[in-house]
Amino acid sequence: MTTQTFDYIIVGSGSAGAVLANRLSEDPDVSVLLLEAGPMDRSLWIHMPSAFAKPLANDRYNWYYHSEPEPFMDQRRMYCPRGRVLGGSSSINGMAYVRGHALDYEHWAADFDLPDWRYRDVLPYFKRAEDFDQGGNDYHGQGGPLHVTTGPMRNPLYRAFVDAGVAAGYPYTADMNGYQQEGFGPMFMTTRRGQRWSTANAYLRPVLSRPNLHLCVRALTERVVLEDGRATGVTFRHRSVRQTVRAEREVLLCGGAINSPQLLMLSGIGPADHLRGHGIDVAVDSPGVGRNLQDHLEVYVQYACRQPITLYSALKPWNQALIGAEWLLLRRGLGATNHFESGGFIRSEAGVRQPDLQYHFLPMAITYDGSATAETHGFQAHVGPMRPESRGSVTLAGPEPDQAPRILFNYMGTERDRHEMREAIRLTREVIAQSPFDDFRGEELGPGPAVQSDAELDAWVRQHGESAYHPSGTCRMGGGEASVVDGAARVRGVEGLRVVDASVMPRITSGNLNAPTIMLAEKLADTIRGRAPLPAEDHPWYEAPNWETSQR
Repeated sequence: MTTQTFDYIIVGSGSAGAVLANRLSEDPDVSVLLLEAGPMDRSLWIHMPSAFAKPLANDRYNWYYHSEPEPFMDQRRMYCPRGRVLGGSSSINGMAYVRGHALDYEHWAADFDLPDWRYRDVLPYFKRAEDFDQGGNDYHGQGGPLHVTTGPMRNPLYRAFVDAGVAAGYPYTADMNGYQQEGFGPMFMTTRRGQRWSTANAYLRPVLSRPNLHLCVRALTERVVLEDGRATGVTFRHRSVRQTVRAEREVLLCGGAINSPQLLMLSGIGPADHLRGHGIDVAVDSPGVGRNLQDHLEVYVQYACRQPITLYSALKPWNQALIGAEWLLLRRGLGATNHFESGGFIRSEAGVRQPDLQYHFLPMAITYDGSATAETHGFQAHVGPMRPESRGSVTLAGPEPDQAPRILFNYMGTERDRHEMREAIRLTREVIAQSPFDDFRGEELGPGPAVQSDAELDAWVRQHGESAYHPSGTCRMGGGEASVVDGAARVRGVEGLRVVDASVMPRITSGNLNAPTIMLAEKLADTIRGRAPLPAEDHPWYEAPNWETSQR
């Protein structure tokens, strides 16, 4: 039987893989195979923005990972959903569009010897990807594949949260992704005309008819084929049949921060002793594979609401039916939003140069995945530190590709991380106590007024903290030999193999990761094609003039 050959093989159709499939197949002389372990994204629960908790909370479109018992979180096994469907995690996420702070990228360049990844270098790629509903400007693009919209903020609680932040002494910002991240204001979402705008919708559907782009779903990639120090293809299993395909140019891993290091290790690339312990022949001893795992931990500071204006009523079966019908017929109403329409970024204390705490505001008291709801009208602020010191790992549980890897985040593993979380809760209470909430604010539901001391807050965080679902960093990019990939995302020690996804981030960005991952893939697509990078754009960014001496 003849082995099929393609120029590029892309493993994973998520926030990065879909972008690469689109951009590489723009060249009609190049053949591209895109492998996705999950099914097509045909579920209405995926495309209806307000229903994102449903695919997020089950294993039909989701790897449904859980961590090992977390040593600093009362030995809890923490939930770690990862998309296993066309569009990957962009098909099950909360659709928040957040780029991170300009200094995130400046620090990538300075701290990890990545001179081509400064803010001036990445901004053009954020813009190329984007179709912003408020129009293009120095910071935003128009006409790109990714539709970015602003929520209507019809519920008065959204505005109350922003006004309360301003009343507490923080700035207002109309655009957290433009000149000024710091402050309170509207949040943006990746939706279009009331529908989730995943990378499957943005980058794949418009080009699936290209004769040089081949998509194979329900295809579990088992290993990268290595011959004489080069990646020459992959072996995957499709409908219980094992197949091997060859790559003339490159194999591109886009499995994300959990699956990409897992696949490298299954292929013999990783910490040598760990691989030998699972009976895997070592092709490249790369100690950094699976290390440097980072994530955002957050808590929900919840309050009862004195007026019946929250989304609590929307949970009633008859109201859900009406909301669903309006969305199905008109693509509008409560079904057409992710409900994270306002938020904020602040600094936890004086001496912090850029915001290190993020807010998502929700006019309801409920867990992110919908698994627990307060039995009353309520609202909540999701808050958590943006640049944790804690580092974890992804390791193999065994040599088989269908064995879930072992994941350990080590959340709250440093005193600095614990201090920032305590400050986050106390500062949130101060914001909610401001006068714009006087007509709405009821009793504090969580942590609750009895939780005040450092020890009480730490204990509550251990019991109630949850992942914001932003794993990253496990195939770290950098200029030094200790990194897994170089600044062009090429795997060290192997030719013809790159990793392109959130795993290559050397340090997690300040905010949600979907937009930065799309940017990474847009930028690296030019690198892979041998095209000159987009011209750098030097635009300023806001830093609080008194950051050294004042918290706000």
